Amino acid sequence: MESALKPFRVLAYIVGVMLLILCVAMVLRYGFDIAGLSKIVAPIHGFLYMVYLVAVMNLGMKARWNWPYMLGIMLGGTVPFLSFVVERRVTERVRGAQTAEA
Repeated sequence: MESALKPFRVLAYIVGVMLLILCVAMVLRYGFDIAGLSKIVAPIHGFLYMVYLVAVMNLGMKARWNWPYMLGIMLGGTVPFLSFVVERRVTERVRGAQTAEA
């Protein structure tokens, strides 16, 4: 399960940072009529979010999570700062399950 946890953790941080950058880009776009940054950041965040979803699916299948829990983790990449919280809780849950198995 550790092989699926590491990509999830990395992607959770990357998606979280990209989402914060996207929020700044949206403020610049709609608040100050500066659209350049959002045109670059939005597609990158969208692609990375799709990769994040695959990482969640991979980890969820290996950890045998139920679908509602997995969907909740997937939504972590859509709310600013939430992916950092979700990453921490998922890591604790997976590591706790690993120690319980040992």
